[in-house]
Order: sequence, then C-alpha cells, then structure tokens
Amino acid sequence: MNDTTQNISHPGIIQSIDNQSIKVRIESAAACGSCKVKGSCGMAEMEDKVIEVIKQDDDQYAVGQYVTVYMKQTLGSLAVVLGYVVPFLVVLLTLIFMLQLGFSEGVSGLVSLGILAPYFLVLHLSRNMLKKTFRFYIR
Repeated sequence: MNDTTQNISHPGIIQSIDNQSIKVRIESAAACGSCKVKGSCGMAEMEDKVIEVIKQDDDQYAVGQYVTVYMKQTLGSLAVVLGYVVPFLVVLLTLIFMLQLGFSEGVSGLVSLGILAPYFLVLHLSRNMLKKTFRFYIR
C-alpha cells in the first residue's frame, strides 16, 4: 500500500495503545474549516474522531506520536455507497412502490423514511464484519 494516490489519509495523534489495537485521534474538518474567514460565516465544522487501527506485531508506536492514518480509496467509495447511495435508493424505491400500491403521499413518505431504521440497524449489527472490511493502517 505504498501508492498514496490510491489511499485516503489523515494526520493524527496516537491516543492509546492496547494489545490488539491503536486508537488514533484525527481532526475532521469541513472544506471551509481552514478558510481565513471561517469565523465570519459560522460554517467551520471541526470535530475530533478516534480511529481504531489493528495493531501489527512489529508496530513500535508511542502514545502522543504523530502518525498518518490511511485506508484504500476504494473502501472510502464503498463507505459512501453504503452510507448515502443505498439509503437514498431504498427511500426512493419504497416511495415509488407505496405510491403504486395506492397509498397516500403522506403515508408513503412516512413508510419510506421509516424503512431506513431497519437498514441502519442491519448496518449496525454487521459492524464487526464491516470492521474487517474497512481496515485502517498507520504510516
């Protein structure tokens, strides 16, 4: 994974280390977060996130060390599809289906939005499997 053009990376600081994982705190900023006039528009969205990286046997890191966390770019695209595209399609197709069955627009809209709860519940329940798919690395 040396080709940085195929990776999504963020600088971070190691927050904690245990036997199996390294937790790295990264600062997630909106595109305008680094703008010179961010205080004027109130759009500066900066928030810390903690990323869990599976520890390798030969890892020699220390708490407080600055590192770069990265993952494959294709996995970032898959995350966007699972988090945004699929839910949008589920809502849209459910809405069309409900309207074709003759339900009112209000009922169809509520059912279409309500169908998202089971979808995100399934995502939540499969988080352990997704953790294996969405692996982060440190360099």
